[in-house]
Amino acid sequence: MTIVLLTLLGLLSATLLVGIWIGPALIGIGVVMLDLFTSRPTMRQIGLWSFNVLTSSEVVSLPLFILMGELLFRTRLSQSLFTGIAPWVGFLPGRLLHTTILGCSLFSAISGSSAATTQVVGRITLTELLRRGYNKDIAVGSLAGGGMLGFLIPPSIPMIIYAVLAEESLLRLLTASFLPGFIVAGSFMTYIAIRALMRPDIVPEHDRRISEWSWSDKLKSLVELGPVAFLIFTVLGTMYLGIASPSEAAAIGVVGALLVAVLQRALTWQSLKESCLGTVQTTCMIGLIVLGAFIVGTVLANLRLPQFISAAISSWNLAPFALIMLLMVFYIVLGTVLEGFSMIVLTLPIVLPVVLAAGFDKVWFGVFLILTIEMAQVSPPVAFNLFVIQNLTGDSQTYVAWKVLPFFLIMCGFGILITLVPGIVTWPADFLLGK
Repeated sequence: MTIVLLTLLGLLSATLLVGIWIGPALIGIGVVMLDLFTSRPTMRQIGLWSFNVLTSSEVVSLPLFILMGELLFRTRLSQSLFTGIAPWVGFLPGRLLHTTILGCSLFSAISGSSAATTQVVGRITLTELLRRGYNKDIAVGSLAGGGMLGFLIPPSIPMIIYAVLAEESLLRLLTASFLPGFIVAGSFMTYIAIRALMRPDIVPEHDRRISEWSWSDKLKSLVELGPVAFLIFTVLGTMYLGIASPSEAAAIGVVGALLVAVLQRALTWQSLKESCLGTVQTTCMIGLIVLGAFIVGTVLANLRLPQFISAAISSWNLAPFALIMLLMVFYIVLGTVLEGFSMIVLTLPIVLPVVLAAGFDKVWFGVFLILTIEMAQVSPPVAFNLFVIQNLTGDSQTYVAWKVLPFFLIMCGFGILITLVPGIVTWPADFLLGK
């Protein structure tokens, strides 16, 4: 078993150091290990696994969710979000700073991508906040923090990958992640309100006065939120009401995104071409990663390597809470050198059996894993959310990382909370879908 583990680590290290893309690298490693350590017909087995994995209902929904996000990226939805939310947060301490968190939360519910959420929402909210004179530090930090919600609030592209690799219901995972996502968003808004009460100067003087928006303005602003509400219902509403499966809901969401683009006069042949091309590129990249991870994970499972590692960790006699905290630190550190998708596919075949053996639920661990992946999105030097904000502001990654630190610590605290009270994650899915 030691030979198997050393072979895996050696091949993985060699491919990453050479710079081979993670998808082809995983497929190559799986083929080599299949040839070396099993007697199965390699090419026939690879063909069978490729068909089974890439035609599963969860993977079929993946390009549709990506296409929906690509289409919305090219609309004026971010402007509509800011205009629709702003009149309703004027009475809160922190005023318009809350538009970033709420905007990210709502866009996450129709996007599924953390980087896209940061880019689309930040393009409008950050520019407007800085123009009005809000404190730059808290504005940048709140955008980086709000962007972390992109993976946690459904629909979530990494959650689809986890569902495939863990062989768990995608609908249960999406349902379980909804409540934690909005609790985290509420925690971020609470932090901003407390900061504003402690330091009123983070809000410009003209915005500290009584809200300039009348009830007439607030009611009119709801029209701007109409496209977002429509898309959330078409995607999440149809799933939770039992009208559509996740893949069907994704298809409905694409139609809804096209309709929004047409109504906002943002749909041109050029934007449609760019959206389709971006979808193909992203889907192919993720598809190769998922297939490679499945091949490697299946080979390792047949060789019983996860059980071997699980037994070794069990011999440490760690309490379940200590094990999860160790994994949280492990993923945060791993996030400094790997991006989120790679972290999931490289570690899940080994980590998941260990977690299940410790008595944790598979759905619960999916939400926990996505939470830690989100934290890794703001852990330098490989931190995609920070790269996006750098492009928006021109600041250094170190500056942005320091400003997002309070939101990062809130996420850490929430990870500890759901470990102590796992029902926060599991209860919604059990209540709505049954055990």
